Amino acid sequence: MVNEFIAPDGRPRCAWCGGAPEFLPYHDNEWGFPIDNDQRLFEKLCLESFQSGLSWRTILNKRENFRAAFFHFDIYQVARFNEDDVQRLLQDAGIIRHRGKIEAVINNAQRALEMIEQEGSLAAFFWGFEPSSDALTEPQTQTTSSASTALAKSLKKRGWKFVGPTTAFAFMQAMGLINDHSTMCVTRRQAALARESFTRPSRNHNPAD
Repeated sequence: MVNEFIAPDGRPRCAWCGGAPEFLPYHDNEWGFPIDNDQRLFEKLCLESFQSGLSWRTILNKRENFRAAFFHFDIYQVARFNEDDVQRLLQDAGIIRHRGKIEAVINNAQRALEMIEQEGSLAAFFWGFEPSSDALTEPQTQTTSSASTALAKSLKKRGWKFVGPTTAFAFMQAMGLINDHSTMCVTRRQAALARESFTRPSRNHNPAD
């Protein structure tokens, strides 16, 4: 199994970087680096939900369109969207025009506000699901985990939609809750250093709730 891609700079990266030119800058500058900004966390979870059944390349190429359509995923603004906004978005050819996913984003923004009220921040909630190092498997050998299953279960219990274990796992990979860069990837160490210096936000409840 090929688990690396030799980038134009001659250094190895994760194999999926070779799938499209736009993957490399996303991989090197974003994927796997820890994030505690609520707006970015919410955006990523929304985009992962839109990706369901599609390729990440499709979503990445439309990301700026999504940001414009959803006011840069400002949670407070999206939570106030109504049927007029749904109709506006269904006419926007720059995004994925799927009513269920659009309505899920609005619903999830409303649930996110409830979570911020309860937990203090989305980051405090999500980072409560960071798995211990001994629970991790070989990088990029799975698409779900016990931690992503627990996260998806907790979100569903809180009323979130379109966030299953696979979506939750992709979110955890991208937002740095785990370092899933391949062992030969030069970015793995950079992500590891970022995680070492990252201050984990605390939450008030048990992740298993």
